[in-house]
Amino acid sequence: MNKRDLIDAISGRLGDKKSATEALNAVLETIQSAVASGDKVAITGFGVFEKAERPARTARNPATGDPIHVAASSVPKFRPGADFKALVNGTKPAPAKPAKAPAKAAARKK
Repeated sequence: MNKRDLIDAISGRLGDKKSATEALNAVLETIQSAVASGDKVAITGFGVFEKAERPARTARNPATGDPIHVAASSVPKFRPGADFKALVNGTKPAPAKPAKAPAKAAARKK
């Protein structure tokens, strides 16, 4: 599933693609900016997004075996929550899918 598929799935609940796109973009931008500034974003049942620090290290070029210096960096990290893990493992039933909102064209015909 890519971003477009996710927007399509959300639009079934919200009613239109514009609202779904704005909602998804707002959530993603908020999580990204919070994690980039060093804050932890915890969504109960889903997981935790946080910033992790990788120290500088020496690696090896696999082709030549020469040592390479790798600079320290910050990376995003995600830890899934217990409910998410249980759902993926099949030990928790998937949530029921809500009924789709009626299409605008069908609503106008009435």
